[in-house]
Amino acid sequence: VLAAGAVHISMSTISPDLSRHLAEVHARHGQDYVAAPVLGNPDAVRSRTLFVLASGRTAAVEQVRPLLERLGQRLFVIGEDAAAANLVKLAGHVLTAITLESIGEVLALLRKGGIDARVGFDVLTNSLFDSRVHKIYGKKILNETYTPGMIVPLAEKDLWLALAEAERHAVPMPAASLVHARLVEMVARGWGGLDWSALGLLAAREAGLDGAALTDGGSE
Repeated sequence: VLAAGAVHISMSTISPDLSRHLAEVHARHGQDYVAAPVLGNPDAVRSRTLFVLASGRTAAVEQVRPLLERLGQRLFVIGEDAAAANLVKLAGHVLTAITLESIGEVLALLRKGGIDARVGFDVLTNSLFDSRVHKIYGKKILNETYTPGMIVPLAEKDLWLALAEAERHAVPMPAASLVHARLVEMVARGWGGLDWSALGLLAAREAGLDGAALTDGGSE
């Protein structure tokens, strides 16, 4: 239904294959397709501090650049293959999920060892581990605020897409496979309505820690 010359901007987290297919279909109709998924949470949306990843035909990307640049703090142009931005987005979600798993395990270890988790978190995130992911998502684990966010089934879907792409390229990703299984376990526990930072809740529960509370959206 789009007019010839129109540009479809897709900001969804979809597979690279689907993005490439959509680009081909639009091209047959004289249209353009730009994949523009983002890195950032809902707070980043409200404050326009997202990172936008764009790929597609250069002329089309340049045509929509002013719009994309207003949505976030930086626009990354990945390449002409529409699938490229989707692959980078999936890679970012793999890193985030693995980081959440590791933060959850470490905070459980500190608590079980008698160390104030807030002190440990302060040391870690204000020394060698001062990234946005460690601080933003780690604080959700620290404060046990597991409200969405990025609900667990969506995170599980994104890791599944990344693993499918890894299999296609013969790239072993054992850590990503492990965290994908942890997300599936959370769905099986009835935690599908929680944010994916609830990987920290799973680590705490498995460590036998009291006070690891569920918030709205999860049940047992």
